[in-house]
Amino acid sequence: MPLRLHKISFYKLFIHLFFIIMSIAFVIPLWTVIAISISNEIDIVNFGYRLIPQSIDWTAYQYIFKNPDSILNAYKVTIIISAIGLLLYLLMASMMGYAISRTDFKFRSPITFYLFFTMLFNGGLVPYYILLSQYFHLRNTYGALILPLLGNVWYIFIMRTSFQQIPKAIIESATIDGAKELQIFFRVILPLSTPVLATVGLLQLLSNWNSWFNALLFIDKQELYPLQYLLQTTLRNIQELTQNMENRPMHLSSSQMVPTESMRMAMAVVATGPMLFVFPFFQKYFVTGLTVGSVKG
Repeated sequence: MPLRLHKISFYKLFIHLFFIIMSIAFVIPLWTVIAISISNEIDIVNFGYRLIPQSIDWTAYQYIFKNPDSILNAYKVTIIISAIGLLLYLLMASMMGYAISRTDFKFRSPITFYLFFTMLFNGGLVPYYILLSQYFHLRNTYGALILPLLGNVWYIFIMRTSFQQIPKAIIESATIDGAKELQIFFRVILPLSTPVLATVGLLQLLSNWNSWFNALLFIDKQELYPLQYLLQTTLRNIQELTQNMENRPMHLSSSQMVPTESMRMAMAVVATGPMLFVFPFFQKYFVTGLTVGSVKG
């Protein structure tokens, strides 16, 4: 018996050490990005990437926030498209997932096949551009940034699987009590599906926040630039400036160097920082939502 207790204690110790090492392995890259973002460009060239900066230098952030109005406006645009895109997507995906989860829905099979087919094939970039710009006339509008975010079919199937696990007796009871389909959906189904809604919501929010390709295609006005696209444009301008300065005099001081490498990491911090504060609000639902569809013993 003592030997068995010793084995259990050693096993728990091994598991704890394993997860501690894994946690450190996940934290180190994030810490490295922050350390490089506040490092001097000369130190990066001479010593490479370091976990502890040789000297603290905020030049990269000064370049990024040189025009704070543009950064704040980009944050506003990103928050708008992320929030509105998330709410519309959750409403659309949950209603569609619930419909195809009902075995008594007449068009369940053809709609499911149609959704699955779009995961395998698409119309291509040129028809996509023509549709949004020439037919929908969404160029230089928020619609061009929000509407394409609603096309993720994968999460619809995840929601369908979650809805299928809800006992049919609950729906039948609500129907007997006189509830309509919309009442059943909003008052019964959605409250029981909080974990999957939170999980899909978090993943979709991250996708919305990091979206920049649609801005590249459809946005010409800088006041409609989302954060990711504005930072990418800023970095491209810095790289062009650096190439134009390749023939600068040797006596040019280090303070006049453009912080290209530290700028990359500073942009990563600026872009991902807000999401680090959002994740804890979804964490308690995240694990439960990820296990949707797993085989129960």
